[in-house]
Amino acid sequence: MANTYTLIASSTVGSGGAANIEFTSIPGTYTDLAIFLSARCSGSGANGWENGSITFNNSTSGYSGILLVGRGDLAPVSISNGTSAIDYGWYASDSGTTANTFASNFIYIPNYTSSNNKSVSSDIAQETNAARAIMGFNAGLWSNSAAITSVKLTNASPQTFVQYSTAYLYGIKNS
Repeated sequence: MANTYTLIASSTVGSGGAANIEFTSIPGTYTDLAIFLSARCSGSGANGWENGSITFNNSTSGYSGILLVGRGDLAPVSISNGTSAIDYGWYASDSGTTANTFASNFIYIPNYTSSNNKSVSSDIAQETNAARAIMGFNAGLWSNSAAITSVKLTNASPQTFVQYSTAYLYGIKNS
């Protein structure tokens, strides 16, 4: 169990929106990383949500994973991730959902400085007052021995994060 959470960095999207949220120059002084993301995007899909991806150190290879997602009006499904990013790593509410609601995401990255492959897990809860609300769990892997020094959260193109979307990056010490 983690003993300390230390805020490393935070980001709040301004009025112009943002294609991604990126944390750079992450220090190697912690055991694990945690990201709390509250996201709404510019999409207008019929589903009321859009998915986003996670990349580390600007790398575009070596990723794998799977998403298990349940939606109020459909049976649960699983979706495999791509290899250029951890796809479906988080979700954002869009204009098809209740106004001014944001999806809640928790992204956990254990042993981010290890020379072993890096695992990542995400808990996703998209907010809306409709039956199409979703909950999901993503398990991903970055097959790379480099320590993670940057994390980028990217919307599915051409969506952007809207104003007041927020992300908080915490370092965790397990000692």
